[in-house]
Amino acid sequence: MVAMNAVRNIEWIGDAARGHLRLLDQTRLPNEQVYLDCCDVQSVWEAIKRLSVRGAPAIGIAAAFGCVIGVQRVDDSAAFLKKTADHLATSRPTAINLFWAVERMKRVRPCTGETLLLQAKAIHEEDARMCRQIGEYALPLIERLDSRGHGVLTHCNAGALATGGIGTATAPMYLAHERNLAFNVFAGETRPLLQGARLTAFELAAAGIDVTLICDDMAAQVMREGRIGMVITGADRIAANGDTANKIGTYNLAVLARHHSIPFYVAAPSSTFDLSICDGTRIPIEQRPAREMTEGFGRRTAPDNVKTYSPAFDVTPNSLISAIVTEKGLIDPVDRARICMVLDRI
Repeated sequence: MVAMNAVRNIEWIGDAARGHLRLLDQTRLPNEQVYLDCCDVQSVWEAIKRLSVRGAPAIGIAAAFGCVIGVQRVDDSAAFLKKTADHLATSRPTAINLFWAVERMKRVRPCTGETLLLQAKAIHEEDARMCRQIGEYALPLIERLDSRGHGVLTHCNAGALATGGIGTATAPMYLAHERNLAFNVFAGETRPLLQGARLTAFELAAAGIDVTLICDDMAAQVMREGRIGMVITGADRIAANGDTANKIGTYNLAVLARHHSIPFYVAAPSSTFDLSICDGTRIPIEQRPAREMTEGFGRRTAPDNVKTYSPAFDVTPNSLISAIVTEKGLIDPVDRARICMVLDRI
């Protein structure tokens, strides 16, 4: 198993004219540390589509650098930028950060490789700062856990591997660990592709954080045993009313948390909000290939030709969310008015 030390999930190599994007292939973790060198737009598109790079903020960052690649060695940068951005936006439909990032790149003027690279690097650096700020706002949530051993439950991977910094849902965990706070984390494995097992458990353990892996269907029992003091997850898109799309299985946890009187939090940067849609019913839900369920890791675990249904995300209604943590503060209560107030957007 590889160590997390000095692992960089997204990196630009070289200058604007001849450089390329280097991505940590997260499909190979935790056993291998393999990097992909993306030298053309299609390789960036494919890396996003097959989840070599994943997590809403990281997808947006990768797409921004993909836009730089799209204008290399062309005469009409503006035309190729639009073509590139529009193509990259087709890779995955749910994570709004992807669309936010490519639209931001399309507005860069003058449209040159150098100016685009500066903007892509700015998006990357801003995300790292936002992660840290989210961690500072969410840290008191961990600090207030009582002394009876209540842990933090998280789902999928909203960590350093999914962002340009220390993660969203994991940000307060890293800060609490820096401050030597005593706490423990339960990571749900996150079927069918095991992002919680392969990625969250991997990165938290590598950082020295006390993490316990559980199967997804153990969450109710762990809650009933009194082991969980709070649930915190990331988000891929948040509607204007606070309904939140995240990795499939998140809605289950929110329902269970409400039943057990456990606070359920969402951590996400302002770039994850989509104020153009009124509620979660308008969020497009990506459908993943059947093979990810039937033979996700190279071995068939289901009958040949069995029918499958594989939504990658579900939507948690705002009524089940205790608060949303952003880099601009806590959104509590979770409703449109409070969202606009905290984000300072109308």
